[in-house]
Amino acid sequence: MDIINIAMNLIDEDTDQPRYQFDEESLQELMNSINELGLLSPIKVRTMPNGRYTIIYGNRRYKASRMLNRPTIPCIVSTVTDEMEIYLEQIAENLTREGFSPIEEAEAFHKLLNDPKFSSSTKYLSSKLGKPEAYIKHKCDLLKFGNSIKKLVVSGTEIRKDRLTEDQLMPLKDLPIEHRDPLALIVARDELAVSDVKKIARLFKDNGITAGTKDKLLYKSGRDLVETWSVYEQNKAERAKLKEPKEPKEPKETKESKESKESKESKVDVATTEMDDNSAKAINSQAKAQSESMAVADLTRESAKSYPSQTTIEGKLQQLLTSLPSPNPLPPEIMYSSEELIISNPEGFMNDVDKLINSLERHLVDWRKLRELAMAKTKV
Repeated sequence: MDIINIAMNLIDEDTDQPRYQFDEESLQELMNSINELGLLSPIKVRTMPNGRYTIIYGNRRYKASRMLNRPTIPCIVSTVTDEMEIYLEQIAENLTREGFSPIEEAEAFHKLLNDPKFSSSTKYLSSKLGKPEAYIKHKCDLLKFGNSIKKLVVSGTEIRKDRLTEDQLMPLKDLPIEHRDPLALIVARDELAVSDVKKIARLFKDNGITAGTKDKLLYKSGRDLVETWSVYEQNKAERAKLKEPKEPKEPKETKESKESKESKESKVDVATTEMDDNSAKAINSQAKAQSESMAVADLTRESAKSYPSQTTIEGKLQQLLTSLPSPNPLPPEIMYSSEELIISNPEGFMNDVDKLINSLERHLVDWRKLRELAMAKTKV
């Protein structure tokens, strides 16, 4: 493999090459390296009919050398003329280089699969580039997103503000475009973890939520969307639990069967007991008295434990806390859409809601005042 120095003014960049994004900062670093150490790897070019050369790979090295005003650059000259072979070589070379973005890679695969000049297949590309077919299809899925989203996609898995990784985008790829791209912007802005993006995607794929409700959910932040998913899943699980068939109850004893059973037990007792009537009555009377005494004592203890004295403010507080149910958020489809709110008696419903709000507000006034008094007392 011969390496020759070719004049910079005889070399042209390939405008059809897969890589077109060049980070200015990394290009400056490469220029400094070439200035200090020289060009460690030659670029590869092919000859053109007009006597000039076109770059196959090494555009960054060519750009950095031109910025340093170097007159020549070391080159490997290729005699290959097949466009497919040249393009595959360009992709293979860039796959090993830092900075080849996932979108550039996806566009290169898409071009090979759909451009009439190539008309390749996923299977062929997989064999030539050493990449699984699923890998190629996965990259092409990135092209479903709009240009504003593509510009945010970066290599790697590090989550950064206003940037998107492939892993963050993939859960959203099958959503309608009116939800897909806005959600991608939310994910980038709020730096959401991949696990959270998957939850949000499941929320927007749920057919139980109307399109109108989903549109309104797009005004939420990423964290709020994850919380909405959590509440929705919880409510859905509770509704499913209520629909589960209950176990059949055992048939109750009829009066006749109960009397028959008691008669049989009585006969057995009479046949088997040998104690005289007087001693049996005495024993039963004593056992009954002890049982009643113990029951009264237990009841007294439980009552004292469960119901604190209502004469103390602590007792009133405990009674109120015990009577109030735990918060149970309503489903998002009801909270964000009046269409989903089905009420059989609107007037009665509004009256009940007003009563509830008035009652809660009166409680709040009293207990806020008591809290202020208690705080003032602790400071004394």
